[in-house]
Amino acid sequence: MSQQAHRNRLAAETSPYLRQHAGNPVDWYPWGEEALALARRERRPILLSIGYAACHWCHVMAHESFEDEATAALMNTRFVNIKVDREERPDLDRLYQLAHQLIARRGGGWPLTMFLMHDDQRPFFGGTYFPPVPRHGMPAFSTLLNHVADYYRDHEAELRATAGAVVQALGELQSPPAAGAVTLDAAPLQSCRAQLERSFDAEWGGFGPAPKFPHAPLVQRSLRDWWQSAHGQAPDLKALYMATLTLTRMAEGGLFDQLGGGFYRYSVDGRWEIPHFEKMLYDNALLLGTYAEAAAATGEPLFARVAHRTADWMRDELRAPGGAFYSSLDADAAGVEGSYYVWQPAEVRQALSGDEYAVFAARHGLDLPPNFEGHAHHLIVATGLEPLAATLGSSVAAIDALLASARGKLMALRARRIRPGRDEKILTSWNALAIRGLATAARLLERDELAQHAADALAFLRQHHWRDGRLLATSAGGEARLAAYLDDHVFLADAILELSAVRFDADALRFGARLLDVVLEHFADPERGGFYFTAAGHEALIARPKSFGDEALPAGNGIAASVLQRYGFLLGETRYLDAAERTLRAAWAQLNEYPPGHASLLQALEEWLSPPVIVILRGPAARIDGWRRALAPVYAPRRSVLAVPDHGMDLPPALASKPPQADGVAYVCRGSQCSPPLASLAELLRELGRDPAAAG
Repeated sequence: MSQQAHRNRLAAETSPYLRQHAGNPVDWYPWGEEALALARRERRPILLSIGYAACHWCHVMAHESFEDEATAALMNTRFVNIKVDREERPDLDRLYQLAHQLIARRGGGWPLTMFLMHDDQRPFFGGTYFPPVPRHGMPAFSTLLNHVADYYRDHEAELRATAGAVVQALGELQSPPAAGAVTLDAAPLQSCRAQLERSFDAEWGGFGPAPKFPHAPLVQRSLRDWWQSAHGQAPDLKALYMATLTLTRMAEGGLFDQLGGGFYRYSVDGRWEIPHFEKMLYDNALLLGTYAEAAAATGEPLFARVAHRTADWMRDELRAPGGAFYSSLDADAAGVEGSYYVWQPAEVRQALSGDEYAVFAARHGLDLPPNFEGHAHHLIVATGLEPLAATLGSSVAAIDALLASARGKLMALRARRIRPGRDEKILTSWNALAIRGLATAARLLERDELAQHAADALAFLRQHHWRDGRLLATSAGGEARLAAYLDDHVFLADAILELSAVRFDADALRFGARLLDVVLEHFADPERGGFYFTAAGHEALIARPKSFGDEALPAGNGIAASVLQRYGFLLGETRYLDAAERTLRAAWAQLNEYPPGHASLLQALEEWLSPPVIVILRGPAARIDGWRRALAPVYAPRRSVLAVPDHGMDLPPALASKPPQADGVAYVCRGSQCSPPLASLAELLRELGRDPAAAG
């Protein structure tokens, strides 16, 4: 029977990932009361499968098992089958990934395959990918299904005890908060710096062995460690080296698309050479800001080029009508991972002139042995421009021109291939990261159009994802749905503040504060501090998670603590500052136990110990924007500059209390203490020069 002959309940969903499975012979349900009630009524265990549209192994398992009639019949007879898009329901994914780790004693991943009790959704067994036949020590999926179903039928009480223990362990994962008498100090920052050096790969960059993920917050942490010491007698050059080598190796390896720009999700090897070929909005948003910061900090042209090309890729490949950004591109095209991106030397030679091929092949490794399946080449930077020019007896400019010409021809050729699928789901949290990354690049690289892209995305979210005073997490096909999570709120508030440093908008700033008010009202843990991932009143699940550690995304609690402090000082809101401190205290034990896993919280701790510098510019828009532009391209990670025009704005009281002057005026605020008005750019620069942390 064809795929089209089947139409299960996923056909009515908005998620592109769920709709990919609408033609499976599996009787899939989306997560919801219909499926949960059926499991209770028929006492069948739940088979929960969690994945996402760009996931290669999700596609593999779908083809091998979920499209197979015999396997589907077994699933339909013995289980209630629920399919979840982990990007739409990160609350479910987070809970059941943690449960898998507790059950299997190892990390999870996608596809996540979990078996749940029929009546309360507590997990009793699980894994990730299972093959259709016994392979690599794993049983065939059909064998596993029969074994699990039989055991559930005969040993339900035993499995119920196992599931109860898992849920109890989930509830005990949080350490008690630091008592009021405990002093928050710089020890976790110092420990993180030492641990990063121990895990640093001094040859290829990055932290830890393969597989290697970009981990933008750790690179940013190293940059900040160097910057904190840069004006002293002993600048931390090793921290700078760790950041810049990592960024260089990633940019010159196969993690970066050498033709089209943009980063893949991670590298399977330690050299950043061969990636898993998904391209995710969140990775590129985080890396865009990181490379822009590194370019401003070091003046390295490579970092600026990579930032520019990443921003261009986001604009060209993921920007949706209306200005928001889609979620991802698949790893696969026509069912083959990486096929859109890899090359055979013969097809490249045929497409290029002799001079172009000679330069391109040497630059990108086509004259080396194949590095990918099927004797194919995945492009890397194998040779620097200067050595290549010297070898070929040419100039760098001439080499660069030939490479640009070759790239144009190969991009046109690649565009005729079968393209990877695009997940056209718009996620609030990921768009917030994109807004922030674009705003950072607009400011540091002086590209005003990137600020417009950021503003357009923000306008889309406000129009389509903000409804009746509450934020929604996702939209697709024009339909927004699902109550937003902690990350959605705090990432967006943070993005608004970053965008305000490029183009000030009092209404947007009020919206950012409103988001934080929602967080304080609906997400806060009043007893232990910090914030739950889901709001009060959210669907009751097996536990209510509260995570402090960075994962693929920065920790919501870390961003919350940082942004609450910055808004607190900017707006004079002590309740924001108090909530930030409670969050740091709630996370204190975990911060000390493993600081590198909490880089986002470390930034908040750093700014709690030494409050950020906020420069408020007031006066005629054209004049103060000139001052802003003079300060903008400088790497000063603890400094914000807001150019607030003197006309027609309903300002928050803390900003309104800093009056404009006809020729422009500046106020430099360190924490809650502000300087007298500074009447010229020269005075402002002198004031900032008194404090290296403010001057950059």
